Amino acid sequence: MAYTNALSAYRETRVKTASQGNLVIMLYDEAIKQLDYCLELLPLHKNGEKKDPANIEKMGKAIVKTQDVITELMVSLDFEKGQDIAKNLFGLYNWFNQELLESNISKDTRRIVTVRNMLNELRSAWHEIIAKNAAEDAGNPVSGVNIAG
Repeated sequence: MAYTNALSAYRETRVKTASQGNLVIMLYDEAIKQLDYCLELLPLHKNGEKKDPANIEKMGKAIVKTQDVITELMVSLDFEKGQDIAKNLFGLYNWFNQELLESNISKDTRRIVTVRNMLNELRSAWHEIIAKNAAEDAGNPVSGVNIAG
């Protein structure tokens, strides 16, 4: 019980202290994790056995969680600053949610894999942008008040 509370507190602190870019990466990480879990549950059983209904329910919940994460990414877009990039991401996120809805109904692995791979590519792009900005910020020290005189 104490371990669970400590882990929960750590996660909460990690989210509260993360930069905006790192929050976006955390969202991508969670979406990818949920889809990976979903794909683990989905494989067809050998010898024509029926799929486990409990796994189908778990898979549906994982897809819905992923859609919730994607919706959070959608509402976090800044259309003023992002302009065309934000509009394109919004359209892409909307398509992701539609594909996930269809895959949840049809249990279509191909659609899940496509969305998962595209999310991973976007995550990699965000990671590169954050790393580049951090390197630029390190090269440009912030000027402050010189209290030494």
